[in-house]
Amino acid sequence: MDAPHSPAADTAAAFAIRLTIDSPDRMQELGRRLAVLLRPGDLVMLSGELGAGKTTLTRGLGEGLGVRGAVTSPTFVIARVHPPLGTGPALVHVDAYRLGGGLDEMEDLDLDVSLPDSVIVVEWGDGKVEELSDDRLRVVIERGVGDTDDDRRVVTVSGVGTRWVEETQRPGLDGLRALGEA
Repeated sequence: MDAPHSPAADTAAAFAIRLTIDSPDRMQELGRRLAVLLRPGDLVMLSGELGAGKTTLTRGLGEGLGVRGAVTSPTFVIARVHPPLGTGPALVHVDAYRLGGGLDEMEDLDLDVSLPDSVIVVEWGDGKVEELSDDRLRVVIERGVGDTDDDRRVVTVSGVGTRWVEETQRPGLDGLRALGEA
């Protein structure tokens, strides 16, 4: 059985892009570039060890989406809603690390109600939120193991479902690839 933070294989990936990100600033830039691809109703699942950069990436998503409030880790509050500053979607940022169960345990968060009008980003969501949508963007962040201060990360961005098959027909993915394929 996979641990809550273990990346499970997505067999129906419409695309997968593997990137090497060498600093927190570039991780935030990756988030800004991903935000260009997102629209209301999108589910983004982030996986990676503690300290991998999930919240840093989400901070970039928030900047790119133009939402209100500083994007910080929602570990202790489980979820934060960042309303849009303009006409774009809200960002719902969820940290499912301390939630042991699947979607049943997360029902109290009403993510299914928020999904049509928001972009929902779930850290540690593998095995917990896939039932929310057949279409999702999955981001797996791998970092060096052990006590290291190496900022280098290998990030795999996968689009799952028909929504992301459509995205492969547009030039938006080129902005991700330009960050440097691994």
